[in-house]
Amino acid sequence: NFKILRYICLKFDACQVTGAVGFESSDPNFSVRPDGSIYTEQEVANLSEPVQFMVTAKGHNLDLHIWETTVKLALAGHPSSTSINPPRVISFPRRHQSGSSPISLRRQKRDWVIPPINVPENSRGPFPQMLVRIRSDKDRDIQIRYSITGAGADQPPNDVYNIDPVAGKMFVTRPLDREERASYHVKAHAVDMNGIQVESPIDLYIYVIDMNDNRPEFRNQVYNGSVAEGSKPGTHVMKVTAHDADDDTTANGIVQYRILSEMPHNPSHMFTINRETGDIVTVAAGLDRERIPQYTLIVQATDMDGSQTIGLSNTATALITVTDINDNPPEMTARTFLGEVQENKLGAVVTNLTVTDRDQPDTPNWRAVYKIVHGDPQGHFTINTNHMTNDGMLTVVKPVDYENNRSFMLTVVVFNPVELAKGIQSSPQSTAGVSISVKDVNEPPYFPSNPAMIRFEEGVPAGTTITIFAARDPDIFTRQRVRYSKLSDPANWLQINTSNGEITTMAMLDRESVYVKNNIYEATFLAADDGKPSATGTGTLQIYLTDVNDNAPVLVPREAQVCERSRSGSRVNLTANDPDADPSAGPFVFDLPPYPQAIRRNWTIVRLNGYYTQLRLKLHHLESGVYNIPILVSDSGNPPLSNRTVLKLKVCPCDENGDCTTIGAVAAAGLGTGAIIAILICIIILLSMVLLFVMWMKRREKERQTKPLLIDPEDDVRDNILKYDEEGGGEEDQDYDLSQLQQPESLDHIISKPAGVRRVDERPVIAESQYPVRSALPHPGDIGDFINDGLRAADNDPTAPPYDSLLVFDYEGSGSTAGSVSSLNSSSSGDQDYDYLNDWGPRFKKLADLYGGGDED
Repeated sequence: NFKILRYICLKFDACQVTGAVGFESSDPNFSVRPDGSIYTEQEVANLSEPVQFMVTAKGHNLDLHIWETTVKLALAGHPSSTSINPPRVISFPRRHQSGSSPISLRRQKRDWVIPPINVPENSRGPFPQMLVRIRSDKDRDIQIRYSITGAGADQPPNDVYNIDPVAGKMFVTRPLDREERASYHVKAHAVDMNGIQVESPIDLYIYVIDMNDNRPEFRNQVYNGSVAEGSKPGTHVMKVTAHDADDDTTANGIVQYRILSEMPHNPSHMFTINRETGDIVTVAAGLDRERIPQYTLIVQATDMDGSQTIGLSNTATALITVTDINDNPPEMTARTFLGEVQENKLGAVVTNLTVTDRDQPDTPNWRAVYKIVHGDPQGHFTINTNHMTNDGMLTVVKPVDYENNRSFMLTVVVFNPVELAKGIQSSPQSTAGVSISVKDVNEPPYFPSNPAMIRFEEGVPAGTTITIFAARDPDIFTRQRVRYSKLSDPANWLQINTSNGEITTMAMLDRESVYVKNNIYEATFLAADDGKPSATGTGTLQIYLTDVNDNAPVLVPREAQVCERSRSGSRVNLTANDPDADPSAGPFVFDLPPYPQAIRRNWTIVRLNGYYTQLRLKLHHLESGVYNIPILVSDSGNPPLSNRTVLKLKVCPCDENGDCTTIGAVAAAGLGTGAIIAILICIIILLSMVLLFVMWMKRREKERQTKPLLIDPEDDVRDNILKYDEEGGGEEDQDYDLSQLQQPESLDHIISKPAGVRRVDERPVIAESQYPVRSALPHPGDIGDFINDGLRAADNDPTAPPYDSLLVFDYEGSGSTAGSVSSLNSSSSGDQDYDYLNDWGPRFKKLADLYGGGDED
């Protein structure tokens, strides 16, 4: 026997109670103190099975509220029994009389608390399996009927439990699954034969006892984790988790982990796992990504506290990737690298520097950085890293000159862009030498001053030597001759000596030429050596031309107009344009010549400033017209140059605004009134001639249409010409006389005609041709032959008119397969003579030309 001092502390939240709360236990072996602590009242002989009892909470004074809860106690570390006790008999408790009311609002203390019913899950039966028997003490006096209600009885899940209504035996009808439902609460009822309740309902609590019927299940079948190489023992790597659906308060649901295997095999395992939490940590040092980049662990989870004999297990895979750290510096593959480069070649790759780095590719730990530390003070070379191969490409960024440096010896170091990991004793960089030889090439000659500028005065005569524009050959170790030629000379003013580069003039230099921009004339020359292959260089010579007074000023404008009466509009502002530069240009001097004298009598010059003057009319009135006024303009050069310019001045009548009127402008242009009238008369005569010509053409057309025929109107064949202005259904639905198109029945009307002029287009009196006769019994297949025979006879008939006659073929056959008659063309392959058509008059001349067999053009 042993005594339990304290089991548990109950916490009660009295939401609706303001005073103290009292607790009461249904098991006399246990008591509940006011603070909610549960204690044993006496020694407990056996706790091999869980103990359950009810605890009731109620307020003091007049508070009628009552609360209940079920407490389940089990001995810690002792497995609970899963055996089913023999069927018990549960009797309805007796009632206590309290007061006059048959049903008191105050809860009465029960005689006992009905213990819960424990049912193991996955029972094999047989079913229905009896659990308990319910009995009322009143069954000795009256007949009682028992029933149960609640979840598992008449509520979902239905029909899990049922009861014998007479004997009161309660049964379970099928196996239970704790993972589906762990407990049931039903009420038992007792009524008489009339259905009147004879006992208060009692609560039955049914607990499903857990069995170890579920394996632990990992949340993932494959777990991925990583750990840095060189990590210390105890470094956390990852965590695996498995869940067991069984009761986690029992050994059935308590899972423990272990590592079954570690790949690749290693005498000393690198990882271990926490049996309870599933955390995987490193257990040994020596993780090296370059040696083993990944580990594969098979992890097992077992319930029943990890028991390998009775526990259920499951496995998962843990993939641990060893991440890279910079524990390997780059190393040059050679102590010295060789390279060759041509002089003056830019961007050429001289050589490739190769390194090895065992760290993970395409990471900062692997990537190489190259640097030239010695041998290139002028910065001719640089090293770029090839990100695909990690090689260093030694490239020319500044052209090298063979005449100055025939070779280079560089010192190059290589290192990673990130520092080495702590604890690595190796040097962070590697060093190598690079020997570069420079290859000589034929370089083009060059002009030391390019462009070269000289100052010269314009107007120098042809043949003047202005400078020597010589080039130099940079190939000083080989003697080569340089020849010169002219490449660009827009005005063709210069020539160059092919041997020494002496430049002389071929024409006079003119600063005012269109080829001179901002006083500078530019020419380009070519220098070529005699190397193999030959190399050429260009040079630009700029000649700054100083100005001389070689251009006389020109009056601007050359034409103007003024009013015929002296007023503000009778003035003209004048200036001058001189292509020379100051001081050879303005200020200008304007003056009127002394002859003819009428110029100074009618006009005067008024100076406004050194560049502008004003021509004014001295008379009050001057007749309209065009006047040519000579004006003298002189510049300020030394000596000055003068120019006599004729100003074309139009004098015209003006309106009140001082502007020339339209008539005045015409008069001023030199057309008098007589000239204007003559022009108008010419226009009228021309229009009259056009009108007369149009009237004559209309009259001639009318006469041609009304001219009488030379033949008898009765025989006029034009009556047979029908004009169709619209497309209709054919001749059969139009009221036209077609007899004129048909072959005449007799020649009496021709033979009986009186002597005189005879029409040449009448049918000749000769024997008629024989046309084919229609078969009495036609066959649908002979319609084609019949038509062809008739067509051939018509073509060879000399009595037929020259125009197409209407040949009636009234036989069309029955169901004939022949094509349309309109697709047949007239044949003219016969040797028929159409010369007689020439005798039929001018109306048939065109037809005679077509069929008469005349000479072709």
